[in-house]
Amino acid sequence: MSAGSRPALTRIVRNLPRVAVAAAAALVLSACGGGEEKTESKPSGEASGGTSSAAFPVTVEHKYGSTTIDAEPKKVVTLGLSDQDAVLALGVKPVGAVDWFKETPYGKWQWSKDLWGSTPPQVVGERDEYNMEKIAALKPDLIIAQYSGMKKEQYDTLSKIAKVVAQPKGSEDYQATWQVMTQQIGKSLGKDAETKKLIAGIDEKFKTVREKHPEWKDKTVAVGEPVEPGKFSAFSPKDPKVIFLSEMGFTTSETYRTALGKDNIADLSSERFDVMEADRTVWLGTPDTEAAMKADPLYAKTKVNQEKRDLFLPYETPDIGAALSFNTVLSIPYAIDQVVPKLEAIK
Repeated sequence: MSAGSRPALTRIVRNLPRVAVAAAAALVLSACGGGEEKTESKPSGEASGGTSSAAFPVTVEHKYGSTTIDAEPKKVVTLGLSDQDAVLALGVKPVGAVDWFKETPYGKWQWSKDLWGSTPPQVVGERDEYNMEKIAALKPDLIIAQYSGMKKEQYDTLSKIAKVVAQPKGSEDYQATWQVMTQQIGKSLGKDAETKKLIAGIDEKFKTVREKHPEWKDKTVAVGEPVEPGKFSAFSPKDPKVIFLSEMGFTTSETYRTALGKDNIADLSSERFDVMEADRTVWLGTPDTEAAMKADPLYAKTKVNQEKRDLFLPYETPDIGAALSFNTVLSIPYAIDQVVPKLEAIK
């Protein structure tokens, strides 16, 4: 079954079909005038003050080269699945964002809905499939794609619309740390000082957890998602969800790292539940997928299940799994408050 046909709340990141960018390019250019035309109106994506024009120009390196931003961006579109959080945290409301969970990317999550207020963004795509015409119609002056799988041809087309800051250089798609992605976004917006404070605040929260729970240091963790009966997915040690737990002191086993390799997600059958044996195994999903997992006779035989060292976190209601998946400067404090007590309850 293809990624696009899977229920959104039971599928996070996949390599999706690439946009037909060559065909879209001509329409995009006609809509945006090759990226030269700019609006003079006050958009919802305008920075909310505090950015010094002296911060520009700035040059940001990324996967496809480097981008020089000459002036403070006024209209920002985010194409990374969680990029909007860092942009919001820095006082800017994106005018466009992508859909991830088959829900509007604003006003839903506990950690960000208040910051969107009454000015929601235009939805300009789903995951890595971007609607070039909608993006062009917004006339952005900056496009950010950090937590994304943007392809080179997509980058080239988007660069004809506006300045584009693609995925961080040196990281696999969807595997850059939240710190790096936040730094890239902060630099792009000319808000380095504010960015450093945000990152320092989160680092301090993780430090507090580690100091309170030294027993978690070097304990192994595995993070997965039930897919369908007999199948599950495991997430890379470099995936934000695993990084979140790693920053509390946890690590991953050699078996787990080998099974993932360089992939962000490994699809495995029930016969490979050995990959998920860990001191703490975290499953993300829905009540239905949790029930199906617990009913799997092979899973019932695992030590982590028999010793009750597994933890099932829903994507929504409450939205704990989503907070881990986002793993941003906005969602991390919320996730820490929700997840730490559940980990503490496992003896």
